[in-house]
Amino acid sequence: MPKRALVLIDVQNDYFPGGKWTLSGIEVAADNAAKLLAKARVVGDLVVHVRHEFPSADSPFFTPGSAGAQIHPKVKCLDGEPVVLKHHVNSFRETDLKEILDRQGVEEVVICGAMSHMCVDAGTRAASDLGYKCVVVHDACATRDQEFEGAVVPASQVHAAFMAALQFGYAKLVSTEEYLAAAPST
Repeated sequence: MPKRALVLIDVQNDYFPGGKWTLSGIEVAADNAAKLLAKARVVGDLVVHVRHEFPSADSPFFTPGSAGAQIHPKVKCLDGEPVVLKHHVNSFRETDLKEILDRQGVEEVVICGAMSHMCVDAGTRAASDLGYKCVVVHDACATRDQEFEGAVVPASQVHAAFMAALQFGYAKLVSTEEYLAAAPST
């Protein structure tokens, strides 16, 4: 079995109800991410938390140093688990994520988090382009409605479109239940 890492992307307070940029379905996605996190810890997979902060205090969300930019308690990191701070959509851009994965000999990344159409998409594509085998746990990801030229695209359709695109050329897509059923027990 290849060396695997669970990469939790941007499961941060501002995406939850009461935050500055609430996502549709974030509670369920975070509950599923917590199940993946628990399993990764049991089987000894590397766990990497990715946390986004915008570079300026006038950002719409994830303001530097704010409570909203902190990792949500549902997926709280343990001492020793790497936390990658990023300032761009792509988790690999100007971060040490690749070095962390390579130092541990990781060949496969399991990705979950937010937002499906932005950071999950960009991180998955970058990981694939860098040669990692990618698995995206689709029901452990969330997004929000989008608008284009006056048309509102519901979050469920945004999510489905991006998951379909990732499945076509970048990653294996599975549900939390499918992933947990296939994962080793120890």
